[in-house]
Amino acid sequence: MWILTLSFALYLFAIWKRPLLYAGLAIQAVYIFSRGAELGRLPLVGPHDTLIFLTASIAAFAVPFAYSLKDRGRFLYVVTIVASLFTVFAMTAKQHNSPLPPILKTFWFECHVVLAFMSYALFGIAAILGGMYLKDRQSAYEALGYRAVLIGYCLFTLSMIFGGIWAYLAWGTYWLWTPKELWTSILWGFYSFYLHARLRQWWVGKPMAYLGIAGFAITLFTYLGVSLLMKSSHSF
Repeated sequence: MWILTLSFALYLFAIWKRPLLYAGLAIQAVYIFSRGAELGRLPLVGPHDTLIFLTASIAAFAVPFAYSLKDRGRFLYVVTIVASLFTVFAMTAKQHNSPLPPILKTFWFECHVVLAFMSYALFGIAAILGGMYLKDRQSAYEALGYRAVLIGYCLFTLSMIFGGIWAYLAWGTYWLWTPKELWTSILWGFYSFYLHARLRQWWVGKPMAYLGIAGFAITLFTYLGVSLLMKSSHSF
């Protein structure tokens, strides 16, 4: 756990010293790989592990997006705050160290989860850029947020496909009428609307920024809210 504490400290001090963001990401990656080696599996079960992976994904995706911005310092400033908060939440969550149920021991589950959280990270990047657009009205922020959503949407769609294959192998059906599946569909439908709305000129700008922020709120509820408040096939 000391590695995780170190990564949090680096993220926190990166608010003032931006290069520490990369150090925090590197340390967090070490934690993920070391925990995976210790468990003998992909460490992506439970809020603790998934929050760590989500945080690392946000930090990792922030790097190439930052270099597309002139004012990358302020963008990375917000990213470091988000990374610090998510790391704290992860540290307070209980670790899932028990062996995986048989239904999770499959390549399809791993692909499903990895792609899902990578897409969540990109939706988070889009929300940050949307907030920056609302403050400064710089079109580059909104345009870059659209790119983040587009890439995240493609990854999320693949995640749903792999999740359907996993569900069929585990339960004999591609779809289970549980809250998680329903909210996942709502999330996919929301970002489908986002991408189509962006094609209409009157949606470009402030409306898209608000949609990007609202989309990440739905993402967090789909991820944490449904898992913690409702019983579903994704609760292990």
